[in-house]
Amino acid sequence: MRALYFKEIRSFLSSIIGYVFILIFLIASGLFHWVISGSIGTNLLEGAEADLIPFFNLSPVIFLILIPAITMRSIAEERRSGTIELLFTRPVSDLKILLAKYFAGVTLLIVALIPTLIYYISMYYLGNPEGIIDNGATFTSYIGLILLGAMFVAIGIFASTLTSSQIVAFILAMFLCWLFYDGLNLLGSFNLMGDLDTVIQRAGIKLHYDSIKKGVIDSTDVIYFLSMITLFIYAALTVIKSLKK
Repeated sequence: MRALYFKEIRSFLSSIIGYVFILIFLIASGLFHWVISGSIGTNLLEGAEADLIPFFNLSPVIFLILIPAITMRSIAEERRSGTIELLFTRPVSDLKILLAKYFAGVTLLIVALIPTLIYYISMYYLGNPEGIIDNGATFTSYIGLILLGAMFVAIGIFASTLTSSQIVAFILAMFLCWLFYDGLNLLGSFNLMGDLDTVIQRAGIKLHYDSIKKGVIDSTDVIYFLSMITLFIYAALTVIKSLKK
């Protein structure tokens, strides 16, 4: 699996895909948080407090588009080009193939987030008094963002197994990511189904992500993300096995 993992990493970095993902994320994030001013409330310099809340609120929205874009080709391209049959002949289990692709996507996500630590450093020194930023909440928010992005990667890979078209995989992944990030929370907020409304909201990402952003990592939230990641990887594995029949 290690060889497949590094092969996926090299495929990201030897093509323009990995660099485009990192650059678009950093440029979009930089523009919204340091340049664009207005009513959208994402400019870090216009906040009343020294924190990164606007960054952690906007990043999932950017990921909704960018992560499906990098995962759409993971299996769909293999199916389109016919190399998936060659992949099946390797002395590596189907699960390890999926995990190699999954961990490569998560690695690219983490690499894209590392440069944003300069936001934290800037807000640390710009605060009045210096260092007033809530370090604990910032640290846990980064963990929450990584868990959210990791779940998006799992969703994207699952969507990619369902079709041989990268465009269809992209649209499907983007819809599923939105559904779990904001759709279920929105549906539960209508108060149409009584006690089920809370269940529906807890099935979505937003409630758990917002909980982690408050500065406390609850085991329930971590278990949710790990369970959903496992669910989508297992669903992708089921689809892969069905293709071999």
